[in-house]
Amino acid sequence: MVINHINTTSNNIPFQPLTVTLSVIGPINYQVGQLFTVAEASKNETGGGEGIEVLINEPYEDEGEKGQYTHKVYHLKSKVPAWLRYIAPEGALVFHEKAWNAYPFCRTGESHNSYDFLIKIETWHKPDMGTLENVHDLDGPTWKTVEVVPIDIADKDVVAHGDYKPEEDPALFKSTKTGRGPLSPEWKNDLMNKTDCPKMCAYKLVTVKFKWWGLQTKVENFIQKQEKRIFTNFHRQLFCWIDNWVELTMADIRRMEEETKKELEEMREKGTVRGTSATSEE
Repeated sequence: MVINHINTTSNNIPFQPLTVTLSVIGPINYQVGQLFTVAEASKNETGGGEGIEVLINEPYEDEGEKGQYTHKVYHLKSKVPAWLRYIAPEGALVFHEKAWNAYPFCRTGESHNSYDFLIKIETWHKPDMGTLENVHDLDGPTWKTVEVVPIDIADKDVVAHGDYKPEEDPALFKSTKTGRGPLSPEWKNDLMNKTDCPKMCAYKLVTVKFKWWGLQTKVENFIQKQEKRIFTNFHRQLFCWIDNWVELTMADIRRMEEETKKELEEMREKGTVRGTSATSEE
């Protein structure tokens, strides 16, 4: 995966992390699955003083756009490579994320004002197989500099060795409630041939801004690898956890989010560091 430079401080990559069949559950249920997986994955990443802290989770309306606004804090000291921990000043590995989820469009920004750092992720969920170009309507010169990175959730070869779990492998998983899975190597071609079966693809545009002299390229390379890793693992989990969320409603999800907020507060203050950490290659 390559991030092409737009200028000296900003890069953009459009990702296509997920193509799924919606013949049984429908688009609203994908949104439920997405939010369920966010909550569960947050708990898996929190403990020992690190992880995710939810400050705000509330509805918003802005110029006709309606959705859910969240403000989270990510405490990530042990989840970055040793070289970055060594050089990062105290407090530099605490990031604020603000997100506006107006499904099918979502935008997220993670920033650290003291260090002129920004990661912006804009996502469009479209009813296709990932065949659309320039979904985010970038201008011509910008679009020519970006590279599309498709992610196949059934391909375990793209999963970091330490991240792989058989129970989170779509190529092995079989849903008892929907009959979905396991996904074969040709699952996307099979789905494309089913003209009466609805599809959905999530298109993600990632923008990175970083201004630490001498470290910009190294940090940006680390970020691009981590984003692909996160998108891959998240959507593999979403698929394999379908039996846990397929019967939930949005009202169930909102109650779950409130419970998760309290759980995260308790989990972060005790136990050991959990979840994703930097790989040996980083």
